Amino acid sequence: QVQLVESGGGLVQAGGSLRLSCAMSGRTFSMHDMAWFRQAPGKEREFVASIRRSGGSTYYADSVKGRFAISRDNAKNTVYLQMNSPKPEDTAVYYCAAQKPTFYSRSYDRPVDYDYWGQGTQVTVSS
Repeated sequence: QVQLVESGGGLVQAGGSLRLSCAMSGRTFSMHDMAWFRQAPGKEREFVASIRRSGGSTYYADSVKGRFAISRDNAKNTVYLQMNSPKPEDTAVYYCAAQKPTFYSRSYDRPVDYDYWGQGTQVTVSS
């Protein structure tokens, strides 16, 4: 049974910083590409950032590039999202997601290409 558990959400002022964590259990974490998505009220779930299993490649949505950083610690089975200089428009529920390892290429930014999801953590950015 795969579990992804996010933590670190909360209320932050615009221009501050916040770090989200997501711990995986039930699978070999180092075999999975990981990502963060977010969903604001009334909007579709959108891609934020992803990181390959080795940690060597990272990808970002244009809206967060230069402000957010995704990283992983395979020894701790955890992926992180460092949110620097957040803006009110970053307010959303943030979800951690994992892809099953496959022999074929999958996208890194489409929710449908992710197999496991956390329950989400609320991030609210005040102006």
